[in-house]
Amino acid sequence: MDVDLVAQVRRFNRTVTQRVGALNDHYLGGERPLGEARLLWEIGDGRDLRSLRAALGLDSGYLSRLLRSLEADGLVTVQADPADRRVRVARLTTVGKRERRALDRRSDGIAEAILSPLSDRQQQRLVAAMADVERLLRAGMVEIEAVSPSHPDARHCVRAYFADLAVLFEDGFDGDAVLQPEVELVLLARIDGEPIGCVALYEPEAGVCEIKRMWVHESTRGLGLGRRLLVETEALARQRGAACIRLETNRSLTEAISLYRSAGFEEVPPFNAEPHAHHWFRKTLD
Repeated sequence: MDVDLVAQVRRFNRTVTQRVGALNDHYLGGERPLGEARLLWEIGDGRDLRSLRAALGLDSGYLSRLLRSLEADGLVTVQADPADRRVRVARLTTVGKRERRALDRRSDGIAEAILSPLSDRQQQRLVAAMADVERLLRAGMVEIEAVSPSHPDARHCVRAYFADLAVLFEDGFDGDAVLQPEVELVLLARIDGEPIGCVALYEPEAGVCEIKRMWVHESTRGLGLGRRLLVETEALARQRGAACIRLETNRSLTEAISLYRSAGFEEVPPFNAEPHAHHWFRKTLD
């Protein structure tokens, strides 16, 4: 890693933490440190503990300590979900909601304090740069895991993929007419524990891996996730000893077609009878 890049990231982190007051015991002039304040904000209208851990990247022990502190101050209650007693849900009390509203006001105030010394042009530049930084940071937060096709998150992604195709395809999309290969595994992409993308892989014949059902949630498009999923799939195919990797796609998916071509896939004659396909691609693996 370039040491100058690392040094710049560290300078940026120091500037941000100082400017937003993250180093103070009483964050934004309130009664509690940043960890408790952020947790209070994230709970909002109620949140199960699993999603809180994923959203904040906290281990169970630290989250429990923060919640106990908020409970002791009468700001939060933690109870079993009536719909599923195995799930514990944190909710704000009336006092907690009042403190959260005050936290919002103070957060708006510090944002205005950051922007107000700047000219209109500087404000626009700063906000645009922040949006770019946030987008790139989120790209780095994506976690990819190989799961079974029967995994609930994998099924969720495939259903979302089929729903998108029904809108995008010129001639509509009939999921029942799609060739249903014996998919062996799915690479699942998540941010904050939420599934945001997938790609399936199977071996139709010895030495050949085929890509199916590559999907990225619209909210994360532009993060380079499609290319990352493609690279991870190629690496997995190599590990399995495949000599080539192939896929078919519909002519409506122009961005996907551009991605495949830029990644070194070459168009070949049809290798299956997929009714919704117009292009077939193949790539030889080194």
